[in-house]
Amino acid sequence: MAPGHPKFKVLLCYIAVPASISLVVFDLDGTLVDSWKDLADAANALVGEYGRPALPDAAIAEMIGDGAGVLVQRVCTAAGLGTAPPDAVPRFLAIYDRVMLNHTQPYPGVPAMLDALGARVPLAVLTNKPHEATRRMLAAFDLARRFTACIGSEAGFPRKPDPTALCHLVAQAGATRDTTVLVGDSAIDLDTARRAGGRVCLARYGFGYRPEFEPLRPGELAVDSPADLVRII
Repeated sequence: MAPGHPKFKVLLCYIAVPASISLVVFDLDGTLVDSWKDLADAANALVGEYGRPALPDAAIAEMIGDGAGVLVQRVCTAAGLGTAPPDAVPRFLAIYDRVMLNHTQPYPGVPAMLDALGARVPLAVLTNKPHEATRRMLAAFDLARRFTACIGSEAGFPRKPDPTALCHLVAQAGATRDTTVLVGDSAIDLDTARRAGGRVCLARYGFGYRPEFEPLRPGELAVDSPADLVRII
């Protein structure tokens, strides 16, 4: 959780889910991996190259989730640069490629959770992180083998919260909206699942979670740790 990020006392939300869950789709940043620090460091290195002072890490953590282009624009605006310079996104991606594994780690319990769920149902990844960075990160932590499909940005689909990529994963797996759960930590994930007419499970432990996302709608889920997913799905 980002420095200065408020600590929330929450209770695990147990809501019955169908026994016939046939696909679990995971967000990446803030759900499978705790990656905000490396993203913040890359963003601050970028604004430094433009002669601007560093932004608070916690402020940058609040900007993550809509993809690299949106993050870069938000950072440039906050740093007083206005519209992001034309080379800002490729510069950011080059910096991030160098630092993306400095601090990032899977959340505690994620590998074991994926092994347990993967023994029951297919698993997939759907993220707004660039596709190649996603593949590299999953490989670095030996997570890639646990997924039957992976979609990042620049993979030919609109970014979340557009539901197109999620619907593609559902169809590809031979699942249905009612038997698919999207697990994510942010408002974007919540909106994506709702737009697709599917189920959602909020990862309260992720850096994108906010208490105002709740109360959830009937049938929607929230968990306080990766291990809790094994018990409710």
